[in-house]
Amino acid sequence: MTVFLNGQFVPEEQAVVSVFDRGFLYGDGLYEALRICNGKPFRWAKHLERFNRGAAFLKIRVPFKADELREQALELVRLNRMPEALLRILLSRGIGPRGFSPKGASNPALVMTLHPAPDTNVKPLPAWRVISASSRLPANEPLSLFKNCNRLPQILAKAEADAAGADEALLLNTSGEIVEASASNLFWIRDNVVCTPPLTSGILAGVTRLIVFEICRKLGVPTRETGIAPKELREAQGVFLSLSSWGIIEVVSLDQHDLERSPLVKRIQSDYETVLRSESE
Repeated sequence: MTVFLNGQFVPEEQAVVSVFDRGFLYGDGLYEALRICNGKPFRWAKHLERFNRGAAFLKIRVPFKADELREQALELVRLNRMPEALLRILLSRGIGPRGFSPKGASNPALVMTLHPAPDTNVKPLPAWRVISASSRLPANEPLSLFKNCNRLPQILAKAEADAAGADEALLLNTSGEIVEASASNLFWIRDNVVCTPPLTSGILAGVTRLIVFEICRKLGVPTRETGIAPKELREAQGVFLSLSSWGIIEVVSLDQHDLERSPLVKRIQSDYETVLRSESE
């Protein structure tokens, strides 16, 4: 595997960073993950917009312009011969003096790696069983809007799912509402309306989440951003998740309670695949 590291393409064995890098020491950085389809980065502009917005919030300089980074990503795909993949971009503040202060850390590190993409051509797509995690996310937290490298609540939630034999875990926020899964945005159907928590609830501003809104507008299906309690979610007409790797995944049980299934979820899944393939031709 070839890795992009600070402007160079190197074998993964040589893709190393210092033990004094602040990303390693403190999680002082952010990352982005997006789908490579037919050799092309899907929704690159939206992902880079979120990436740059997060870097600005953290006050970390991005060492490459967006068009340069895209060309380097395309070269990484070519070198690894992986036209169907997941691209991960990670930005660390770099090496600095000991302590929490970022003063003196002036050389950020940027890494890009490729990983196998799930086979979304398999039909039917997997349907997931999820649990409620004990971790809590703070409501109205601006750090949640982008993929910062501090993901311990999500890691602990996924560990709970693994231990329970579930596919994913849903996290509640400090207001007692279910807001998102460990690595995906949450949607449910109620009274024929597709609902999802608002960004202010403490969730990631997902790129695939925006595509769901686009699909619903084309289908004439109303959408609503609102909160929901765990008991209410179990009474939904349908539940699904959105994420860059799989696209749209239906949820069929919550805490071992079977959920109602809606044909609308299948339609949104199909339309998402259409968008993905049409924009990657």
